[in-house]
Amino acid sequence: MEKSVLGVEKRKSVAVPEPAIRRMPSYLTLLRQLRNDGLEYISAPRLAVHLDIDPTQVVKDLAYTGATGRPRIGYVVADLIEILEEFLGFNRKHEAFIIGVGFLGSALIQYQGFREAGMKIVAAFDTDKKKIGTDIAGVPVFDLAKFRDLAGRLHITIGIITTPAASAQQIADLMVGWGIKAIWNFAPVSLKVPSHVIVQNTHIYSNLAVILNKLEQLKKAE
Repeated sequence: MEKSVLGVEKRKSVAVPEPAIRRMPSYLTLLRQLRNDGLEYISAPRLAVHLDIDPTQVVKDLAYTGATGRPRIGYVVADLIEILEEFLGFNRKHEAFIIGVGFLGSALIQYQGFREAGMKIVAAFDTDKKKIGTDIAGVPVFDLAKFRDLAGRLHITIGIITTPAASAQQIADLMVGWGIKAIWNFAPVSLKVPSHVIVQNTHIYSNLAVILNKLEQLKKAE
């Protein structure tokens, strides 16, 4: 196994478990905070304490990126940030379309955190004539009928759905038909797409249901 720059081990590509990938942005956010505080080195146990994770799990997660710590010193904070940004793709540019410019869609367009992940929403689409031709935080809102032309011309591969559930599948079909490879679905419905298209569901109602259920259980235990 060869060593590359930044203390990264070159290794054969392996499938990384989704739970590990979900934890890595938390590592990155913490590391950026620690760097701002002037910390140069961090150990796996210390990372674990900050994030309330088992130290063994931290080591295992970071091993997927190829990052290696130094004995009795740990990881170099600045290097580990770069490694995680590269592994997650946050240091590269990702452009996306969003369909559905209601309250949620508008909020996502204006969310500054996407910039830290290298993602930029470059165009929005809707069927509401009052919204078409306007812009939100500099992002133009087009008639949905224009999606076909712009998708083919700009070669965007990420599509975000924030429409009502009733129209989400139709929108997904449109995206697939015009080259979208990954769909981030906020509509509370499961989408049917070809196997080569990635779908990530973020159902707010489901998360709310979990919170309310846990709150109810807490009340019963009091």
